[in-house]
Amino acid sequence: MPPPASSARRALAALALLSLIWAYNWIMLKEGLQFADPFDFAALRTAPGALLLFAAMAWMKRPLAPRQLPRLLLLGLFQTTGFVCFICWALVAGAVGKTTVLVYTFPFWTLLFAGPLLGERIRGVQWLAVLSAATGLLLVLEPWNFGGSFASRVYAVLAGVCWAASSVIVKRWRNEGNFDLLSVTAWQMLLGGIVGIVIAWLVPSRPVAWTGYFALVLLYGIMLGSVAGWLLWLYILKHLPAGIASLGMMAVPALGVLLSKLKYGENPGGIEITGMLLIGASLALLSWFTLRGQESIAPEIGQE
Repeated sequence: MPPPASSARRALAALALLSLIWAYNWIMLKEGLQFADPFDFAALRTAPGALLLFAAMAWMKRPLAPRQLPRLLLLGLFQTTGFVCFICWALVAGAVGKTTVLVYTFPFWTLLFAGPLLGERIRGVQWLAVLSAATGLLLVLEPWNFGGSFASRVYAVLAGVCWAASSVIVKRWRNEGNFDLLSVTAWQMLLGGIVGIVIAWLVPSRPVAWTGYFALVLLYGIMLGSVAGWLLWLYILKHLPAGIASLGMMAVPALGVLLSKLKYGENPGGIEITGMLLIGASLALLSWFTLRGQESIAPEIGQE
């Protein structure tokens, strides 16, 4: 049964707001790395966000006890520890727009993982999306050019791979039932954040440069990027079809490229632009496929 028109309009407005919040969050990530090394910054962003999500669960009178702790830890290692750390690494030397686009290749990796792990075959228009994404990925990575920020591009791709792995874990879990998105999100963020704290403690780094501006950057990531972002995402999934929500999420990399150009004056070359457009085309194809009812990604995993 389709949602009421008023609820759908509010959910679409929430989706537009969330896209802006998560797109600008990439700028905030880049800014924060001026004051802290990647592992320290990742740890400072994730653990407080998880605690605030638990506070939201308590306020909503949702059960706090974890279910399937080993699976939650595995999910946290991919969705929080790996994803956030690789993004921070990528942004140390990488351009914000290019990093965002490379991370959002996650549906491409999800398709590849879903075959052996979920028994889902690539079919129809998905093959065209895979070809488009693979070609675009090659052009953006420019493996023939190992200079400059090649390592940062690889880290961005690895962040997308982590996101895809977490999507597959969530999809298997959801198919089995007994799945509460808010609880799973809070617990995986906490467990993954704890692992991130341990890594930050073990890896030598420069001292964190605490300033008022850095505090604002952290607050944006914690309060808007994590807590408000996930609550908005829950509201969107409640009032919109999963395919529409998934399609709206794909606006984030496009906005990320635009905001990075406005903020940092990033101007990718012709080859990179072609690659980004091909990746964008693959995302559009996969979203269209999802809207037709053949869900190829787990739209619950909205990721900043």
